[in-house]
Amino acid sequence: MEELTVGSWNEFVALGGELDGWAFRGQQDARWPLLTSLSRYLVAYVPDQASWRLREERAIRIFRRKAHNYLDNPAVLDNALRCLALMQHHGAPTRLLDFTKSPFVAVFFALERATVDAAIYALNTPRLWSAAPRRQPAMDRNAIDPRLSGNFARLFLPNTNAIIWTGEPTEMDRRLVAQSGTLVVPGMLDKPLDEILRHYADSGTLLKKIVLPIGIREEAMKALYRMNITNATLFPDLDGLARSIGMELEMEWPGVPGTGELRDL
Repeated sequence: MEELTVGSWNEFVALGGELDGWAFRGQQDARWPLLTSLSRYLVAYVPDQASWRLREERAIRIFRRKAHNYLDNPAVLDNALRCLALMQHHGAPTRLLDFTKSPFVAVFFALERATVDAAIYALNTPRLWSAAPRRQPAMDRNAIDPRLSGNFARLFLPNTNAIIWTGEPTEMDRRLVAQSGTLVVPGMLDKPLDEILRHYADSGTLLKKIVLPIGIREEAMKALYRMNITNATLFPDLDGLARSIGMELEMEWPGVPGTGELRDL
């Protein structure tokens, strides 16, 4: 993994333009490893790694058994990736990592609530399209596709294959569309993404870590606000609108002369 630190917002904008076609993930603390929510949960509360597969299978089974009560189309639960994406969408720990095709959306998620240096992870998805682990050259993206029947249970649940798959469900929900989202599915839960990628035979750079100093946050958030990248647009529902009010507390607009009041724009 290549690591670099940008010195200004403009430097990040220029760097983002060079990474055409890559996928990005923002994390609000640069010290955090690139682990899934399921990995973090299991590491914290379930030290017995031998039981992780059974626990993950049970969590998915419970969700499928009960979620149909809240869905207009319960058929979305039949496909492994669509089911996991739905779980992730509603806050369940899963082995999915949310990425976005927009470096600016990633910056928003990295800096919105940051109080220390944040980070953007940039994944070279164009090269990963055909890359495979050096000891498992047949396991390219097409061969391990979790959207195909049986692949998720056979290749991912055992937690023994140093593989990652990137892509989207066959049908994307509104949030995934609004965020220009894409998903990363790792084959191992006990290792961060950069460690899994070390098993890949590709000689190019597959992952970059871009550190964002907290000092650029104010300029970056104002620029993103002008781009209309806010919680209200990234989460197109009432929850997203409510979460977006926090940024309104930071923004300043000229008031009506003599009133001391801020205008609503």
